[in-house]
Amino acid sequence: MLRYTLRQVEYAVAIWDHGSVAAASAHLGVAQPTLSASLAKLEEQVGLQIFIRHHAQGVSPSPAGLRFLAEARNLLTHAQDLQRDTLAAGTAVEGQLSLASFATIAPSFVPPLIKGFMSQHPKVSVRMAEGTQDELYAGLRGGAFDLALLYDVDMPEEFAVTPLASFAPHVLLPGAHRLTRLKNVPLIALKDEPFVLLDIAPSRTYFTRILENAGLTPTVAFSSPSLEVVRGLVGQGLGYSILVTRPFGDHSYAGEALAVRPIADEVERGVIALAALKQMRKTRLVSAFEAHCVEFFRTART
Repeated sequence: MLRYTLRQVEYAVAIWDHGSVAAASAHLGVAQPTLSASLAKLEEQVGLQIFIRHHAQGVSPSPAGLRFLAEARNLLTHAQDLQRDTLAAGTAVEGQLSLASFATIAPSFVPPLIKGFMSQHPKVSVRMAEGTQDELYAGLRGGAFDLALLYDVDMPEEFAVTPLASFAPHVLLPGAHRLTRLKNVPLIALKDEPFVLLDIAPSRTYFTRILENAGLTPTVAFSSPSLEVVRGLVGQGLGYSILVTRPFGDHSYAGEALAVRPIADEVERGVIALAALKQMRKTRLVSAFEAHCVEFFRTART
């Protein structure tokens, strides 16, 4: 028999979301003493200090509490699924999906993915976030995100990964560069050229690995975590870059012409994937969005 109630779990997750008992109380319309008593009882029943109390500064999860709360949020989602199943005979897909995306993937793919999915399922709302690969990992581990759209490069074993599409990297050159006369650029032709590195994990290791596998040691003239800054530096003639993401229109923000050329060598392709924490059982909403992504990328340009 369960020693705690879903109401206690719901209150604990609300305290986590709002950062304090007072803020959760105001959001839920429940008296602070009621929330405090519920939390104390829950901690007693599970034998765990879920939160660290900070005088006049709210609460923060303990390390063990963070793991508990991530599972607790998943438990509440499944409880809501069960309730909807009973009311709708298992046909409805609704609720809130928390989706995160790697920063360079998001602009091209996340807006149409969200629009298409919400058009099919009007009772769904989507909360989105962008970040680096490490930020996406942390959000998945902590239960802040249901799913993350990212590159399948050196992924930790704790994540379930659904590959969606692979894209060939390309060489980005200034519009008037001498190598633009070539249809395909062999990497050896870049040997003495300054390199502009997209300096964000895992892109930095992926792009430098492509060059090193071709026997080149890149001379990094500039680096930036911003895709558009990299494109701007190349547009100014300060070097070449290797990228996977290709925004619509081959011009930098400042209007300089850019040239995109395929790489003549056989190189590692960039694989876009959907990741979730293995220990979290998929909800119907998560499964429906995963299927939507698979179908969307099935027809995407690769």
